[in-house]
Amino acid sequence: MTQQYIAKCRQMLDSIEAQTPHIQQAAQWFADTILAGRMVHVFGSGHSRIMVEEMWPRYGSFPGFNPIVELSLTFHNLVVGANGQRQAMFLENVPGLADRILRNFALTRQDSALIISSSGCNVVPIEMAELFQRQGVKVVALITKEHSEQSTSKRADRKKLGDFADLILDTGAPVGDAMLTIPELDTPVAPGSTVGGAVVVNSLKAEVARLLTEAGRPPKVLSAGVVVGAERAVDLFESAYDEHAHRLAKLYQQVGIPSYVSQENTQDL
Repeated sequence: MTQQYIAKCRQMLDSIEAQTPHIQQAAQWFADTILAGRMVHVFGSGHSRIMVEEMWPRYGSFPGFNPIVELSLTFHNLVVGANGQRQAMFLENVPGLADRILRNFALTRQDSALIISSSGCNVVPIEMAELFQRQGVKVVALITKEHSEQSTSKRADRKKLGDFADLILDTGAPVGDAMLTIPELDTPVAPGSTVGGAVVVNSLKAEVARLLTEAGRPPKVLSAGVVVGAERAVDLFESAYDEHAHRLAKLYQQVGIPSYVSQENTQDL
């Protein structure tokens, strides 16, 4: 089973490598956002939260990304009872919740977004992408393409995440996500979208770091003391978190001020 799973993962890696031009295009949009002093908004519900946290903050990552992680949609570690999985699965299909989340931020056309949903069929991620696009924000969708194409959207109009994306990236996982079939077990096991998603996210991260460095603005990368020395590691962590705070402050300063939204969203037209 282990060898089979690893072989399936190698196939996913080949699929992701074939998307290199699209990954580089998305990275260019993200780098442009960061160079403009703005943030790349990263959102995922359910287990897609894993990809959000993989982007930032963790070792090998850097500021410029706004991880939008709603606990009501992602904290289901208790599985049942209060804060359980049933509630999270229900809430990620409640229309209007995405609007309430984004109401907290003042967006501009200089922003960009990465929305992650393996199926691309749940309401909140779809509405997130729709609302970003409505405000002129470029949207990159990370989905499992084959699975999304064969799944049914939970939106009333049956539109999917891909319908509101300027660019679509694919985890490379199969329909249903689970990749292995075990004799005498009638359901497949061992999902692959997390592996593929993490590869895509880190490829994006590396491409963005390259672009920022080439532009003369190398990122403040969270680094281990064993690699850069204890003192520099602390300096990098502090300066990276400070930069994140300063960028995030811009998203809050003009919340709810229509003149700001109008001015910022039309300045590039």
